[in-house]
Amino acid sequence: MIKNKLIHKLKFPKTSIYILVVILLIVAFVLGLNFGNGNLTLGGTNATGLPAHLNYSSVNQVYNLIRDNYDGHLTATQMLNGLKEGLANATGDPYTEYFTAAQAQSFNSELNNSFSGIGAELSATSNGEIEIIAPIAGSPAAKAGLLPKDIIAGINGKSTSGMSVETAVNLIRGPSGSKVTLNILRNNQPLTISITRANIVVPSVNSKILNGNIGYIQITSFASNTASLANSVAESFVKDHVKGIILDLRNNPGGYLSAAISVSSLWLKQNQTILVEKKGNTIIQTYYATGNDILHNIPTVVLINGGSASSSEITTGALHDNKQAYVIGTQSFGKGVVQQLINLSNGAELKVTVASWYRPDGQDINKKGITPDKVVNLTQAEINQGNDTQLNAALAYLSSK
Repeated sequence: MIKNKLIHKLKFPKTSIYILVVILLIVAFVLGLNFGNGNLTLGGTNATGLPAHLNYSSVNQVYNLIRDNYDGHLTATQMLNGLKEGLANATGDPYTEYFTAAQAQSFNSELNNSFSGIGAELSATSNGEIEIIAPIAGSPAAKAGLLPKDIIAGINGKSTSGMSVETAVNLIRGPSGSKVTLNILRNNQPLTISITRANIVVPSVNSKILNGNIGYIQITSFASNTASLANSVAESFVKDHVKGIILDLRNNPGGYLSAAISVSSLWLKQNQTILVEKKGNTIIQTYYATGNDILHNIPTVVLINGGSASSSEITTGALHDNKQAYVIGTQSFGKGVVQQLINLSNGAELKVTVASWYRPDGQDINKKGITPDKVVNLTQAEINQGNDTQLNAALAYLSSK
């Protein structure tokens, strides 16, 4: 999940690049990085276990060797950005990362569903592979047939081995109308897929009334305007006296925590628990419903799949555990850690994992996901035929209520 924002990414580089990053990482301590809440200092150990003092002689030695022997042009800006990225990478956490000003702008645009590319959410596996969380509905990626859990092994002939998610995203993005070729591994089977990039502005909320007066609301991401859009849909459902609701969170990679809380609160009574944030075994904060429960006790089904992550899982867990929804689909992605986005100087940003989150029933879903009440698979062949077995299962469930 995200604290204020969503995220995905990285793996620590290897060989000589690994050495450079580690060195630059340590230099960063010397220079000092402003983390928004005060300057990072080495005045003593903290919860990370970092020592109070570091020996910088090896840093200067390797820096001088690179400066004097590297066959190529380097700039101070490159080195500074490299060391900041190295600090984030050194955590070994795929969700902690440093953004330059340009990367931060791109990240925030994508978070609010406005960017030029193929329309796929990426993450890093524990093995450092670049993985597709979900293609955005209607995007070039979805139309080309990319699926959750697909591994991107190459981009335009360049191997992604040791590549960060941010680098992969930058390579995949490009001007609208241009093409990018991806080497995909799907269940260990290689595929080559060419995709034409497009300007992607995706509405985060779509809705309609289905047969039987069932309200259908699809949330493609939890963007800055999702709460207001979802509230308007909820009001229209109440006005139409819907008999049931299908909340479709399939292939929704997440987004703003505040949006997830607002959406969950449409069903939950004030002060019902939505999630609990912990650092280690210590509870940092508990998030409660705000009281705008206009959909409370209307029979509801939440649809999820392997592309449902982060804020999608928060909402699913909150509605299910508070007995406001029945869950249908397949196992969700399993992102149960909290990131905070911190503004740095000159437009740069740091996204850092600060805690883990737990469902109201106490479950930790990280790397596990949420198991639906009813598992219903949906094959690509069924999708191509327009046979949405998961949606049909939701309609059948609601018709029995």
